[in-house]
Amino acid sequence: MEICRGSLFAMIEIICEGFRGGGKLITCGNGGSAADAMHIVGELMKGFLLPRRIENFNPEFVQRAQELFPTDVEYFKANLQSALPAVSLVSETSLLTAFANDVSPNLIFAQQIFGLGKRGDVLLAISTSGNSDNVLFAVEVAKIMGLKVVAMTGRRGGRLRHLSDVSICVPADSSYTIQEFHLPIYHMLCLAAENEFFGGD
Repeated sequence: MEICRGSLFAMIEIICEGFRGGGKLITCGNGGSAADAMHIVGELMKGFLLPRRIENFNPEFVQRAQELFPTDVEYFKANLQSALPAVSLVSETSLLTAFANDVSPNLIFAQQIFGLGKRGDVLLAISTSGNSDNVLFAVEVAKIMGLKVVAMTGRRGGRLRHLSDVSICVPADSSYTIQEFHLPIYHMLCLAAENEFFGGD
């Protein structure tokens, strides 16, 4: 994975910069890449390897909980975990199927970017070919709206590598092998972000 080292560090910095500025990470992909998009959100929205105790990182929340719901505050402290805000565009089944049926299947992700995205957010687009239309249209809408775009793709990268601010093009050509390379990459992204914001716990 040494070949991806520079792009990996650049991607980590863009994602962390987004979080520092109050933005969120938005993910999308198709098939196995859709599963990866959801997996990434799961690692960011709860503790991955670090505890992320809310009394250490969200003391205002704990104080407010103590004032409003004193009988529940200890339960919150014991179980809630500080999050890095992330959302996957592949999970909204009703919206996806309605928009695909009623309007345009190729714009199912772009519509969500248009509705949810804001300047300061980062879109992580995943496509093994780099040429998935619905992913590319989401990237275009994200760029129009001022979002940063990072991407994971295969060796050739397709159009996605040229549309992204940073792209990681793993040294593989078949979809399943590309996806196998993507897993340790996004785990590293999530670990790095977690360490950046919660490493002092």
